[in-house]
Parts: sequence; C-alpha cells; structure tokens
Amino acid sequence: MGIIVNLQEIIEGMDMQFEGTNTYLNRKTGEIISISEEDLRAAEDDDTFEHLPEWHQEAMKVAIDVIENYGDYNRLPTNYDINEYEMMEDFCFTIIDERSKNMLLNAIQGRGAFRRFKDHIYRLGIEKKWYAFREGRYKEIAIDWCKNHNIHWIE
Repeated sequence: MGIIVNLQEIIEGMDMQFEGTNTYLNRKTGEIISISEEDLRAAEDDDTFEHLPEWHQEAMKVAIDVIENYGDYNRLPTNYDINEYEMMEDFCFTIIDERSKNMLLNAIQGRGAFRRFKDHIYRLGIEKKWYAFREGRYKEIAIDWCKNHNIHWIE
C-alpha cells in the first residue's frame, strides 16, 4: 500500500510555495520538502559544497537526492496549478449581496488585485468566509493531486 500522508501537510506545502522554489513529497518517507531552483541546478554540478554553511549543506544533500532519486519524489501542485486568482473570482460569486459581490469583482481587476481583494474582504467582515473557502479549495486540489499520484492520505 505504501505510505500514508497527512493531507494537511500537503496543503501547507502547497500554501508555503514561493517563486524560485519547488516543493515535493518524498514518496518513501512522506516528508514534504522545499528546494530552491538554484540548489537544484547546483546539485546537477559536480562541485563540492563543504564550504557552505551547515544549513545549506543539508539543503544541497536534499537537492542531490531529488536529482539522483527523482522517482521517489512528486512535485506538489504549483501556484500556477492552484490559481488563486480564479479562486478569488469564484469566491466573489458566492457572495449573495450584489453590491458586495460587484465591489469584490471590481477589486480583483488589474494590477494589485490580491491586495485590494484582501482589503475589501476585511472591510466587509467576510475574511473568515474567504479563508474557509480558500482552505476548502486547497483541500480539493490536494485530494485530486493525491488521487492522481496514487497517494494515500489521512485528514
């Protein structure tokens, strides 16, 4: 049957991603790891890394393991896969009050959409509703990802 992964850890791994970093599930250990793209590139070289600080040496060991044993790892859904903008838009359509819905839909147009959206949900007092909606979407994405990769999970 293989390992069983805590779904919340996958969700947290998806949520903690940032540009220039890849997040993986180690299929053997169930551990979620994040590695910078720079470390992955450096791991492909044969250069030594003993001169690096201890924390960076550990990161390089993990990066080398990902390169050498890539089949043991599955990359978590990326920010592109998650599409938080679409998530915000879908949330807007759950708002019953037409004025509030239109205010939010206008807020997510153009540059600065994420900041304006957050400002508006706090002003409207619906931030808890948004975060519950967002958490639900992340959970759906994580479950679909687990199913697609034959990964067993617990909640």
